[in-house]
Amino acid sequence: MSEALPQIVIYTDGSALGNPGPGGYGIVLQFKSQYKEVAQGYRLTTNNRMELLAIIVALEMLKVDDRDVIIYSDSKYVIDSVTKGWVFGWVKKGFVGKKNADLWKRFLKIYPKNKVKFQWVKGHANNLGNERCDVLAVRAANRKESHLVDEGYEAEKNSQKLL
Repeated sequence: MSEALPQIVIYTDGSALGNPGPGGYGIVLQFKSQYKEVAQGYRLTTNNRMELLAIIVALEMLKVDDRDVIIYSDSKYVIDSVTKGWVFGWVKKGFVGKKNADLWKRFLKIYPKNKVKFQWVKGHANNLGNERCDVLAVRAANRKESHLVDEGYEAEKNSQKLL
């Protein structure tokens, strides 16, 4: 009988200063004695996009599939969309009228590779992992010299101007 592998623990948070505005995400990954922090900022984005992107990037960083993963997030938007099955309904409807379709499609490519469970945590409530991710996300949002372009957001924003 094989022994169960330890669970991978992920904390994530997103931030947007102005919403929309400069934004960033923070990630903390823990596996056994390994610990890794990741953060990235964007010049123009939304809080929901950064919350979702943090989870996507964290899952994409995993080098082995079919693992038990627990993701702690303060984003009801992301957690409810997945755990209540809304995103799977959006797929059937081709994401018509849904924001962040580019990120949801990216999420759906990586999500089934592991056994992912979500745990909602209240933001700014002294959860050390969540608090650390918040610091990383806000710092990344404020660090303009290293901002990337959130091409999905800016393309969506520009297409709405044409309507």
